[in-house]
Amino acid sequence: MEGTPEKILVVDDEEHIIELVELYLGKEGYSVLSASEGAEALEKFGVEKPDLLVLDIMLPGMDGLEVLRTIRKSSRVPVIMLTARESEVDKVVGLELGADDYLTKPFSPRELVARVKAVLRRSRPAVEEAEPVLRRRGLTVDADRRRVEVEGHGEVELTAKEFDLLYVLAANPGIVLTRDRLMEKVWGYEYVGDTRTVDVYIRHLREKLGDDAENPRFIETVRGVGYRFKGA
Repeated sequence: MEGTPEKILVVDDEEHIIELVELYLGKEGYSVLSASEGAEALEKFGVEKPDLLVLDIMLPGMDGLEVLRTIRKSSRVPVIMLTARESEVDKVVGLELGADDYLTKPFSPRELVARVKAVLRRSRPAVEEAEPVLRRRGLTVDADRRRVEVEGHGEVELTAKEFDLLYVLAANPGIVLTRDRLMEKVWGYEYVGDTRTVDVYIRHLREKLGDDAENPRFIETVRGVGYRFKGA
């Protein structure tokens, strides 16, 4: 990496996991900070302004989901959740709160490094499609400024991944894009996980864009296997 190394805050109450993650991320040139409790994580987040958080759900005191909920009130910094739980509910709740990815313990350090790189790459202001500004039925998607506006409602705040997903859909109006294809285009690497993650983000977009019966805006499920953007 060139210039100032990107800063990663690792939040976990297991010392050996912090040491392992620090070792592997450090080898990749990242600057790694750590915290073992939720309150400490929020304090360091406010002071250090990290580029990404690796955040365990199971923390003493304030748990990781509460930390994420607090962070999302003021920041869209990328977050990868760690969980020892097998429950799909925990993963979905994390995504609903704005997590960018998740990894279940025990995990491969190399896979975590790959996910960190991918999430950071997605959070940077770069979109594959060439058209810088898309205008679709009252919606404006500006790739250069990473800004979304809905006619009559003003700017809509989206996370980096929500923006990229919306841009890909809006850049391909009327074309059915399967979950796998969207994962490939938006997540941008060999994603190891549940492709229904796409469904969670589609639901986020529907809610934020105001998709309802009176104003059927933009994103449509097609036979349960893909999505398309309605209206050019």
